[in-house]
Parts: sequence; structure tokens; C-alpha cells
Amino acid sequence: MVDKQYLLEKFSGKGGWTYVLLPEIPPAKRFPFGWMRVHGSIDDIKLEKRKLMPFGKGLLFLPVNASLRKQLKKQAGDQVKIVLYEEEQTEGVPEVILDCLKDAPTAFRHFEQLPDWERRLQIDRIMDAKDPEEQISRIVKLIEKLEQPH
Repeated sequence: MVDKQYLLEKFSGKGGWTYVLLPEIPPAKRFPFGWMRVHGSIDDIKLEKRKLMPFGKGLLFLPVNASLRKQLKKQAGDQVKIVLYEEEQTEGVPEVILDCLKDAPTAFRHFEQLPDWERRLQIDRIMDAKDPEEQISRIVKLIEKLEQPH
């Protein structure tokens, strides 16, 4: 998607985010709320499962948090080399989710009919749970939701 030098910028005001504005990225194929999932690197530091956020007027930006700036040894006003690739939205469904969905055919059929971004959102929500019990609870809630008449 991109492979070039960018300027680190900062939103004004206390607690303002440091970011890189990415005007080259087209507005198509975005997730809800205008964000987009990407992976790649910033000055040879690997970036995985990052979200580009909407900036306004169809533009996206990459937030660069304090931890990453510390690794980069850079701050607002410095140049960084960014290489980004769009993350595949149709990655496989984790086995734990797939097994549960297969036991609920109606839910599984509705899950398969969801747009890729929504499936990915549901998978991420489940897999982001801190413990297996919470994952199971989230899977059950998803199945219940998917079994509701549309």
C-alpha cells in the first residue's frame, strides 16, 4: 500500500496523539468507523495488526504511541520510513470458534454470510478475551445473536 518516508506529526493540545498522515491510501475496503487493518514496518520495526484511523476528508492516519516512538528514538517533526500492507480480512476462523459454529448450523450459515470485516471484528473480539471462559462466553453470545431471525 505504501513504502516511503513520512513526517511524524502531533495533534495539538495536551495528550495529543503523534501520528503519520497517509493520503495515498484509498478510501475503499475499510472497516467500520473508517479504520483499516494493516501490517508492515516503521523504520525497520515490525508492525502487526495495526489500525489506521480516520483523519477526516477521506484521509487515514497511523497512530504512533509513546512506546513505539521510544523504540524509534523519534518524535513529532522527525521523518520515518513506513511500509504498510493491508491485512487480509478473510483469514481463517480459529478452530475453537469454528467448532462451536458447526454445532449451530443456523448461526454458522449466518456467520458465513457476514461481510469479511464483520466476521473479522467478531473473531477479534472473541480472541481478545483474557481467559478461555470469557472466550467461550463471547462465542455463545455470538451464536445467540446469529441465531436470531434477521
